[in-house]
Amino acid sequence: MNQHAAQPVSAAQIETTLCDELAHGDALIGTIAPILRHLLANDEHSVFGDEIIARVRGTMADLARQLLDARANASGDGNDGEHDPDDVTVLVERFVAHPGFLHHIHALALEWQLTERLQARLALDPVLSPLLQSLIASSEPGVAAAAMALLAAQARFAQAQRRMKLSLTELPGDLLHAALVALRGLSDHDPESQAQIAAAESEIRGRYDESRSRLGLTARLVAAMGGGATAALSVSHAGVCIFLTALSLGSGQDRDIAVLTTNEGQLARLALALRAAGLKPATIEEQFVSLHPDVTLPEGFEQVGADRAAALLARSAAFAG
Repeated sequence: MNQHAAQPVSAAQIETTLCDELAHGDALIGTIAPILRHLLANDEHSVFGDEIIARVRGTMADLARQLLDARANASGDGNDGEHDPDDVTVLVERFVAHPGFLHHIHALALEWQLTERLQARLALDPVLSPLLQSLIASSEPGVAAAAMALLAAQARFAQAQRRMKLSLTELPGDLLHAALVALRGLSDHDPESQAQIAAAESEIRGRYDESRSRLGLTARLVAAMGGGATAALSVSHAGVCIFLTALSLGSGQDRDIAVLTTNEGQLARLALALRAAGLKPATIEEQFVSLHPDVTLPEGFEQVGADRAAALLARSAAFAG
């Protein structure tokens, strides 16, 4: 992937180039967690940017306070929003130590950064994209209702990201469980504390429904589009949220990896993911114009079919997790 047209190449050569760039992208992804942990622990921001580090830290602290709010409510002493700073710190440290948790919060911060960038450059509304607007106007009541629910969820996400917050109920199920396990660790084997935490956990789980979360709603909506889901692979039409989910589902990648795919260091992965999802090279070029206007697909990329792109992507260490 470069900014200049290359000489005609064979299919084998283009595959070698793409595999080399995928391997480089894998190496970059492998450094994300340790670098993030170092920056969060040492308050250094480096090339990751002040905004991303602050958003990751702020979001994790907000999640920690929500857990402590639930514990305080369960104790019957009321909740005044004041918590022991050490408890907040301990919970955040446990979140940071959990690879999946750290990657997810980082991915959400990157998603919002991309959303704001495309709003500024393409005037793409961060909440109501053209595709979502058309789905809301659908003659099918189920589709229209699901689209309206997603509109409300995306509006909440935008507001929360601006405040560096995230509701516990917006976490994927496995990460909510990880958060609750972290809370249990504050009991110090004290029976009364354990009872309060158990009550808090029961209350949180009782109001949790992953299918009603923003990501759950988006996945259901894209899946319901069937063959029309190709429209969701146009970021300027679908908006960032729907586009990333469609890219994830279409390429078979975890959504957090799909978010990282839009990063400048993952251009080969983005091209292969879009190809694996069924887009033709000309349409992929259109997505690069939106996401990376200074970059063009390498000469000969049209020789890589969708099945072959999926196979190359599946060999990626990042794809395999």
